[in-house]
Amino acid sequence: MKKEYDFSKGERGKFYHPDMELILPVYLDPDIAQFMRELAEKRGTEIQIIVNDWLRKNIDLVQSAK
Repeated sequence: MKKEYDFSKGERGKFYHPDMELILPVYLDPDIAQFMRELAEKRGTEIQIIVNDWLRKNIDLVQSAK
């Protein structure tokens, strides 16, 4: 790395978009990913749909226990 960088020609906020939605990746352990792939294939759907459904049910369960 350089000791100093020249930002004199930089443009502040060039890539800033306040309405942008950040989608975070979720990494599953290999055994979980394999299980989800097989389940999705059996149901004829996508893994993300099954995972989202499971997470929604889990959220509902946690909130109902409060």
